[in-house]
Amino acid sequence: MSTVNLISTLSCPHCGHRKTETMPTDACVWFYECEQCHTVLKPLPGDCCVFCSYGSAPCPPMQVGSSPCGCG
Repeated sequence: MSTVNLISTLSCPHCGHRKTETMPTDACVWFYECEQCHTVLKPLPGDCCVFCSYGSAPCPPMQVGSSPCGCG
């Protein structure tokens, strides 16, 4: 059984601000507000959440291949 990484560093594509967050294990995060420039990040087409689009690690559901939103 593989270990699921619950920590990801989100990088804002607008201002470059980075913040390390703990990801939820049972849900996809569809919106995230950058605390520096206040841009609301949304997943890129084909991604289930902001962690998959802008994070240093994909969300836990995608890591185990069972995204709750039906993407994995």
